Amino acid sequence: MNPVIEVTGLTKRYGDTVAVDDVSFALEKNTIYGLLGRNGAGKTTIMSILTAQNFATSGKVRVFGEDPYENAEVLSRMCFVREGQKYPDDALPSHAFRTARLFFPNWDQDFADRLIADFQLPLKTRIKKLSRGQLSAVGVVIGLAARAEITFFDEPYLGLDAVARQIFYDRLLEDYVEHPRTVVLSSHLIDEVANLIEKVLVVDHGRIIMDEDTDAVRDRAANIVGDSAAVDAFVAGRSVVHRETLGRVASVTVMGSLSAADRAELSARGLDVTPVSLQQLIVRATQNAADDAAANAEGALR
Repeated sequence: MNPVIEVTGLTKRYGDTVAVDDVSFALEKNTIYGLLGRNGAGKTTIMSILTAQNFATSGKVRVFGEDPYENAEVLSRMCFVREGQKYPDDALPSHAFRTARLFFPNWDQDFADRLIADFQLPLKTRIKKLSRGQLSAVGVVIGLAARAEITFFDEPYLGLDAVARQIFYDRLLEDYVEHPRTVVLSSHLIDEVANLIEKVLVVDHGRIIMDEDTDAVRDRAANIVGDSAAVDAFVAGRSVVHRETLGRVASVTVMGSLSAADRAELSARGLDVTPVSLQQLIVRATQNAADDAAANAEGALR
């Protein structure tokens, strides 16, 4: 492992609210991460702390082995593209790009020009007059053309239509192959980014509930479909995270890899196995974590 970011015991409180709750993880060099979770889970807070735009209540953050706070050398090697980025009222997109070119040492103007053309950005329109999608495109251009060693995209696609989102994904992957770096994508459109991300970090209620390779995550669950009684018999004793029933047919999502013996048993019982998409799995895991937390809270009150 070759970490560029190491986080230990990170906690952030706002009064009585715990936004980030004692999380520890590491981000490796030249890897695309998906930082996933529901709204309010703590994703933006974590990224803000890692990029020294927010302060931790406790815990330790090291970026390239150093504390990022008031560390110009470290900060110049990171780019944080966040939702709702603010610009001066009279700023044009061209002003934002010229400023980025001065700040980021790896800035590629030719790539920026190509992206500007791809997104059809009007350079002579003030940023505050741009549509939401065009504003998002300004951030995407900066995040990609900066070629920072670590780049954070916080919901980069907001306002982008399907075509523009696909352009973003395509250009990101193409440029990552030519110029590897660590990229962290915070996204709600999990299935859209599933083929991009190599590792998954799932945040729920300020805690990391999943930190794994994407391929390993995909193998962690399966949907068992068929006669309800036969499905129940097969899943008995297994970790069930979701169940749907229509008449005598049940579809049950179980955690854990299926062995060759399991698959033989499923065939013998006349049951079908369907894959669980990354989005389905994360939704189920998040729901399961919430149910466990609620059950623990109820038990504590008794």
